[in-house]
Amino acid sequence: MFSCFPQSALADAEMQLRGYLAAVQDAELCDVQAAIQRFIRGEAKVDNAQFCPSSAQLSIEVRERRLMRELIAKRALLGASSSPPQGGGEVARRSRDGEGERRR
Repeated sequence: MFSCFPQSALADAEMQLRGYLAAVQDAELCDVQAAIQRFIRGEAKVDNAQFCPSSAQLSIEVRERRLMRELIAKRALLGASSSPPQGGGEVARRSRDGEGERRR
């Protein structure tokens, strides 16, 4: 990110890097990469997109990327396990053929 955003004259790059590392130390690499890409593209929520985000902003964006990744994975699992059977399945066949109804 340092090469994509200018830094203020007062910024200490080493301290900022330490802050970033502390903010993402427990995160998955894919979430960190996705968060950084969103900052570079200007898609992340920031007050001023002209400078590097704070370590807190990076941490927030990484958590949001993790949440989105988990939701997408959960949706994929639910979609695969609850997809309706092809052709309507046994229940539809029984209803169509009149089976399962009580006759007197």
